[in-house]
Amino acid sequence: MRRSVVAGATLLAMGAGVVGFVVWQGGVTLPGADYCEASGGDTVARLDPDQAHYAALITAVAVRRQLPARAASIALAAAYQESKLANLDYGDRDSLGLFQQRPSQGWGSAREILDPYYATETFYDALITVDGYQSMPIYQAAQAVQRSADGTAYRQHEAWARVVASALTGYSEAGFTCRVDSPSPSGQPTRASGLTANADALLDDARRAFGPLSVGGFESGGVRSGHQPGSAHYEGRAVDFFFRPIDAANNRRGWALAHYMVANASRRAVRTVIFDDRIWTAARSDEGWRHYDEPDTSGDPDVLRHLDHVHVDVA
Repeated sequence: MRRSVVAGATLLAMGAGVVGFVVWQGGVTLPGADYCEASGGDTVARLDPDQAHYAALITAVAVRRQLPARAASIALAAAYQESKLANLDYGDRDSLGLFQQRPSQGWGSAREILDPYYATETFYDALITVDGYQSMPIYQAAQAVQRSADGTAYRQHEAWARVVASALTGYSEAGFTCRVDSPSPSGQPTRASGLTANADALLDDARRAFGPLSVGGFESGGVRSGHQPGSAHYEGRAVDFFFRPIDAANNRRGWALAHYMVANASRRAVRTVIFDDRIWTAARSDEGWRHYDEPDTSGDPDVLRHLDHVHVDVA
């Protein structure tokens, strides 16, 4: 069941005594299953892990390109309507991928369209040529790009797309979380980079999604000081992503990356994400983001509270 279950989810939320509107775009979530949620205002949008991965990718590209959050909302609404946020290798006629783009309509080769980064980039390339896309209704902007048979179909995903985009672009602090199983220790040795294979893969992933990043917390040969006892940095399992100076714009960029890491926690064996006085851990992921108590040690309080950097460690 991968269609929207809006009415049923609303009734369930009311029966549980939850105030708000729940949009379960991923369908019914079974007990114990992994899932992700974006929240904003009175709306909670639920996604399955694959949907969360592609939603985070689509949004990260918008952040990298310095596009407004509105652009991400439009792209997310379009992708959900076209593919339920799945990178499909089939579709109507020659339609393919997240946005069901067609090689015969000039979107690129089949191989290119099935690259989710390529598909997302070409969607945004077309979107930014639409005059007034930032102010027109989301469904109209999506239709201007997609030119589908029924352009009004994108309208039903607008509320969901706005909430997900707001969280994943960093405007809704601690607004995106996932419930996942805690990954088992990998036992991986450090590489020449000073990171394990899992940490290297996470860093490569982040750079492809967001572009050049200021990073630290590791070095060739490994780090032996500068962190708390028992830190994952000493095992090459952690990366720090710096967002300096501390201001509103960098806070949003930090939250965008922090949410991206949580959205991809299952894929990247993420154990811990810390930023801006908040912490998310796979071991306690059912609790979402929690307040982070900085270590009772001397040092720069902005650093200890992770106000200027996102800490991520992996299994």
